[in-house]
Amino acid sequence: MIKISLDLMGGDFGPQVVIPGAAKALDRHPDISFVFYGIKEQCEPVLAKFPKVRERSVFHDCELAVSMEEKPSQALRRGRYISTMWRTIEAVKSGEADVAVSAGNTGALMAMAKFCLRTMANIERPAIAAIWPTMKGESIVLDVGATIGADSQQLMDFALMGGAMARALFELERPTVGLLNVGVEEIKGQEEVKEAGRLLREANLDSLEYYGFVEGDDLGKGTVDVVVTEGFSGNIALKAAEGTARQIGAYLRAAMSRTLLARIGYLFAKSAFDMLREKLDPSKVNGGVFLGLNGIVIKSHGGANAEGIAAAIEVGYDMAKNGLTQKIENDLKKYHAKRLPPMGPEAA
Repeated sequence: MIKISLDLMGGDFGPQVVIPGAAKALDRHPDISFVFYGIKEQCEPVLAKFPKVRERSVFHDCELAVSMEEKPSQALRRGRYISTMWRTIEAVKSGEADVAVSAGNTGALMAMAKFCLRTMANIERPAIAAIWPTMKGESIVLDVGATIGADSQQLMDFALMGGAMARALFELERPTVGLLNVGVEEIKGQEEVKEAGRLLREANLDSLEYYGFVEGDDLGKGTVDVVVTEGFSGNIALKAAEGTARQIGAYLRAAMSRTLLARIGYLFAKSAFDMLREKLDPSKVNGGVFLGLNGIVIKSHGGANAEGIAAAIEVGYDMAKNGLTQKIENDLKKYHAKRLPPMGPEAA
């Protein structure tokens, strides 16, 4: 049984979307149970419509919900210990839940998660990892917004964490990892990226295979299983990809409704267009994973629909089921043990 701690007040629509999303996830994964955190008068009427979910959940009434506009520092001061977001994360720390899921304010969620769960040993900054649709299936991209700017060692840590996530999510024995750069040549790019490439080559890790530098178009191609970058460029890439998907969808809808002949053609090709729509639907890969913390926290898109919330819950379910935290801890221990100088008479 995987226990999911869920912030019912997170996102643009709160319990009206989060609870139906939980119902969808439960239908697909009967071994899920929920710990809900919400404001009773807003959540109870919605929960009453989903008796199966209510039966498989424990509800905790909270004093307040963090708004989508609050600054992280303000949310932490106002909502620590009492908000739905904080208590959702705290359930993981206490062992009441295996994973926390929220569609709330990203900055506030990261600040609270870092304060409550703390970062793992040897991790200076956590990262947000996104699941990225590619021509070959899916890959992982990190960081997509937690850390603006990163030095070579932080990029190395991101590679280790992303590799562990790929093994947990995709069941790969040795995932391929690439560093996002302005070119594939070793002489190109910022010094931090070039140094991170050197660290990855020399580490020769059993847990991942370092591919080298990758460029922006490699994200969609699926050239590697894990793409590593810092949060500024990663977030821009993520938003650009989401915007492009919506743009293509709008172009197709406009083209298919332009003439009678186009509408008739659409009817004949409907199954193909439905498949394309499925591929371009951001909700199908919704769920950013906070990596580097002593516990699993999943961030859903704030504007996600019920299907998107279900997808985020399922990402958390997979991460907990496959022991993500333990995999990351083991990989970090092995790598940092190699870096330590030898101890004993020889070292002296």
